[in-house]
Amino acid sequence: MTLNLTALLADQLDWHWNSQLRPRLDGLTDEEYFWEPVDGCWNVRPRGTSTAAMQGGSGAFTIDFEFPEPVPAPVSTIAWRLGHVIVGCLGARVASHFGGLPPDDPPYDYMAFEYAGDAATALAQLDEVYARWRDGVRSLGAEALEKPAGEAEGPWAERSMAELVLHINREVIHHGAEIALLRDLFAHRQR
Repeated sequence: MTLNLTALLADQLDWHWNSQLRPRLDGLTDEEYFWEPVDGCWNVRPRGTSTAAMQGGSGAFTIDFEFPEPVPAPVSTIAWRLGHVIVGCLGARVASHFGGLPPDDPPYDYMAFEYAGDAATALAQLDEVYARWRDGVRSLGAEALEKPAGEAEGPWAERSMAELVLHINREVIHHGAEIALLRDLFAHRQR
């Protein structure tokens, strides 16, 4: 029996996306999106209102961060985690591996991205970049999966593209579970 590695890699995340992650995001409100369960959270904030060491973003909202990341890193909100998945996990990889970006696409860079100021816009951004990631992975043949991921991937540069896809799948599943937990905490918070 011959395994279709491309299908296995794409189906792994696509199953999780369709069965768990995306349904858990349905009905996300702006209040949940920005909710800070503890003081000092990293969030997506109106430009000029952050007290984080660094802020990225080109539009009316910026994302909090610090480099290198402090240990332990601050708790982050649903808005922050969605921004990270959209830009750092999926968008940057779509831009560097799947044919570049059309001129009207957002730059998938923490400093240049236009972060969403509401949950609906963030979910639309997520849906768009996820579809492009999924389609990009499905377009990879066996030879492309065996090649090194390349210079744009830093510590992953010499690893195979298949290993990078597995890593991104883990990242999306991991951050999706964190978002689901934040939604549960929000629903059961003491008012």
